[in-house]
Amino acid sequence: MTEKGSNKAVDRPVRQGGFAIKKRVRSLLGSCDFEEALARSDLPPEKIINSLLGSLLETDESVRWRAVRAIGITVSALARKDFEQAREIMRRLIWSLNDESGGIGWGAPEAMGEIMAENEKLAREYHRILISYIDEDGNPLENDLLERGVLWGIERVAQKWPGLLHDWIDPILLQLQSPDPVKRVLSLQTFLHLSRSPGCPPLPDRLLALLSPLLEDPSEMRSYRDGSFVQLRIDRLARELLANLEKGKSV
Repeated sequence: MTEKGSNKAVDRPVRQGGFAIKKRVRSLLGSCDFEEALARSDLPPEKIINSLLGSLLETDESVRWRAVRAIGITVSALARKDFEQAREIMRRLIWSLNDESGGIGWGAPEAMGEIMAENEKLAREYHRILISYIDEDGNPLENDLLERGVLWGIERVAQKWPGLLHDWIDPILLQLQSPDPVKRVLSLQTFLHLSRSPGCPPLPDRLLALLSPLLEDPSEMRSYRDGSFVQLRIDRLARELLANLEKGKSV
């Protein structure tokens, strides 16, 4: 009896500690200045990552996107302390997108992209896996909502490490012809990042042919950018990309 009572006494603080961390993480993500609040937090990355991953399923859209951002920051910090632990988080996200996981992996592609945007070493190791999720010859997820997340993650990689994508652009090119306007927008955004990168090789000529119908496409989407939501319109993005391509050819 004494031993059983002792075990309960030992277990209770652990449960309370986990709940307290989850509550603090939820409070951080609910703050308008959550990145500053996260930076000021005394909680180590390995203590908060599980709560952050759980927050990818939040019903509040703003909280979900802040969780994506916070996961990128936190896993990158974890990688500086223990790179193998950071790899384990990436493997967990990949597993969540596997049919055998028994789940769906909501938010996992976005989290992978944000992690890679924050950490070049992880980006070099895992960017091909992220791209494979929209590649007909790879591991396509065959779920429009998840594939939107993949394209958002690819765009974040293109924004930070454009040189990693130039050998893998064919699957992204195909998305410019997607019936889903969100996929078209996110693909255009990716090519815009690539077109702005002075150190990257020229984009393929066939991109110009794919741009032509998009110049008259008024479709738009609401997207999370730099801590807020913005409206992105296909024809405007296509015209900007075309101008960048023409400028690059004239240089």
